[in-house]
Amino acid sequence: MRKSVENLATSKITGGRRVPLRIRRKYEIDRYPNEPVNGAQVTVTRRIRGNNQKTALKSIDFVNLSTGEAKVKKSKIIKVLENATNNDYKRRGIITKGAIIETADGKCKVVSKPGQNGIVNAILLKE
Repeated sequence: MRKSVENLATSKITGGRRVPLRIRRKYEIDRYPNEPVNGAQVTVTRRIRGNNQKTALKSIDFVNLSTGEAKVKKSKIIKVLENATNNDYKRRGIITKGAIIETADGKCKVVSKPGQNGIVNAILLKE
C-alpha cells in the first residue's frame, strides 16, 4: 500500500497511530528523473498516462543544431559548459533544456527536453 506524503511515522498526541486519508494514486507517483549525458545514443521508451509513450534519452553524442539561416545540421557534442537547472548537472555533464553545451561548431543552447522527447535540438549562440 502506498501512503500519502504526510508524515505518518509520528503518532497522534493521544497516542493513536496516523492513518492516511487515502492512498496515493498511480498518476501521483513520481519517477526518478531521466538525466541524459554525453555518450553513444541510448534511448528508452516508457508508457505514460493515457497509454501514450515517451521516448527518453539516456545518452547522446550528436545535436540538431540550428545555425540561424533556416538550416539545421548535425553536430557532435563535446561537453556541457553550464546548466542553470542544477549546479550539480554541470559537473556531471547532464543535458537538459536551457543547458549551454560546446559542440564542434561552437557554443549552443539546448531548446528541447531530451529526457522527455528523445532528441536534442539546440540553437547556436553568437560569440
